[in-house]
Amino acid sequence: MKWSQTLIPTLKEDPSEAEITSHKLMIRSGMIRKLLSGAYSYLPLGTRVLNKVISIVREEMDRTGAVEVYLPALQPLELLEESGRIDVFGEDLIHFKDRHGRMIALGPTHEEVITHLVRNEISSYRQLPITLYQIQLKFRDEVRPRFGVLRSKEFLMKDAYSFEVDEEGLDKSYKKMYDAYCRIFDRCGLDYVPVEADTGVMGGDVSHEFMVPSEVGEDLLARCKGGDYSVNRERAEPAPLHATEKAQQVMRSVSTPKVTTIDQVSEFLQVEPGKLVKTLIYKVGGELVAVLVRGDHEVNETRLAKVLGQDGIGLADEEAIVNITGAPMGFAGPVGLDIRVIADQAVSVLKNAVTGANKADTHLVNVNPGRDFKIDSVHNLRYVVEGDGCPRCGKELIISHGIEVGHVFKLGTKYSKVLDARFLDSSGVQRPILMGCYGIGVNRIIAALIECSHDENGIIWPPELAPYKVLVLPLNVKDDGCLDAAQRVHDELEGAGVETLLDDRDQRPGVKFKDADLIGIPYRIVLGKRYQEAGEVEVQFRKGGEASFVPLEGVVTEIKRRLSLSV
Repeated sequence: MKWSQTLIPTLKEDPSEAEITSHKLMIRSGMIRKLLSGAYSYLPLGTRVLNKVISIVREEMDRTGAVEVYLPALQPLELLEESGRIDVFGEDLIHFKDRHGRMIALGPTHEEVITHLVRNEISSYRQLPITLYQIQLKFRDEVRPRFGVLRSKEFLMKDAYSFEVDEEGLDKSYKKMYDAYCRIFDRCGLDYVPVEADTGVMGGDVSHEFMVPSEVGEDLLARCKGGDYSVNRERAEPAPLHATEKAQQVMRSVSTPKVTTIDQVSEFLQVEPGKLVKTLIYKVGGELVAVLVRGDHEVNETRLAKVLGQDGIGLADEEAIVNITGAPMGFAGPVGLDIRVIADQAVSVLKNAVTGANKADTHLVNVNPGRDFKIDSVHNLRYVVEGDGCPRCGKELIISHGIEVGHVFKLGTKYSKVLDARFLDSSGVQRPILMGCYGIGVNRIIAALIECSHDENGIIWPPELAPYKVLVLPLNVKDDGCLDAAQRVHDELEGAGVETLLDDRDQRPGVKFKDADLIGIPYRIVLGKRYQEAGEVEVQFRKGGEASFVPLEGVVTEIKRRLSLSV
């Protein structure tokens, strides 16, 4: 392909709206252009990379025996009503009324659609097991689309669904998909970490995320220094903490005028935040519940919802808090509180803590659980923090950011029961089908790779994902001999099955070299002064290392050798 015959609109400067490296480089290299917030057009280079990822995903899915389908993006809203997920998606769900008055959703995911298909087409154990997958757009009305294609309103996913007769079959399919994901991310050149994860809006019992460690990632993962524990922070549990003091001192109240936040109380009383107790009042159905965590910890609401057995939990409003505590916001405490009290494990072992006094401008010091207030139940309710102990070996946990590129779930019968997807077993008994769900963010793979594979000059593509494997760079296209030689090299490489881009633009060498670095093609063949003087071309590897000079007639063989192709 000639540069002049395709569309590669490179930019010298970073776009003002781009915050992270992958977003900047995908725009500057001419891969994508923004149409509206959260929606991007893919230009020729971006489309080629996208298709490379799709091909790898499809090859590995087919290798597992999964069968490809293509499901509608439009979904009747009543399917989401059947599964009970309309409220779960909330305002992220994009929906509208068609001309016939029927409510339609743009698919945020396809569990309901695939289950609807299977319940109408599969009725016997003889038709199982089967795994179906698709590569399809998903739509979510993100409140704040950001980071380019990492968080957008429209995104491309591979989602697969396994259907099984028993747990043993589900275990096998789950392992098969887990292994396939490892192969996919290995082939894409990603440095990834599989972590135990919460099942979130998908539901089910077991799940793993595949995370690419990156400071721009919006997920947090906890990893043990011993290496045996990697988990999404939402699912992570710390090793139990123990009391550091023995003697209980006399509880007393202190005046704390206009001191309401943890930082303010800590500074005013000269007490570490870890000695403070936060009393948070949650509304759970029609009940108010007090949730206690240490001042230096945060409530993990995903874990709290599971403890309470409720999906829709939220903090009580100010009026309810004032009514139940008798104090303004910022002074709630567990002493004398006449509602159910649940505490994080770290609170249950505190000695001589500081709490709100349920009285304006007042706190209590030397408060001790059990002696001064009751706890109805103790659970792990908080997010882990850097330095917590690993629950498996006790070694220190490290917290880091990561980009989620894949997620596998054991759904069990969550959808098959509510959507009535059943089969007749070998005894003639009707049973719900067991399901697994397996998703990959195709666009995210591209952005995650760029975040981890770039330098100050641009993208560094691995050969398997690069839009082209070789860039042929004649520095003086006005010299017919130089341009003809470059064209011959291009044609020979293309004939050998090596995807090659010929930069035939009449531009200064500096412009060409900068664009070459920016778009990141792995191998560069430069026809410059050395070619004109000695008939040799320069072969450069984008990832670094010494350039080498090769006679023109041997360059194709050299490139094929480097790409491990047969000569």
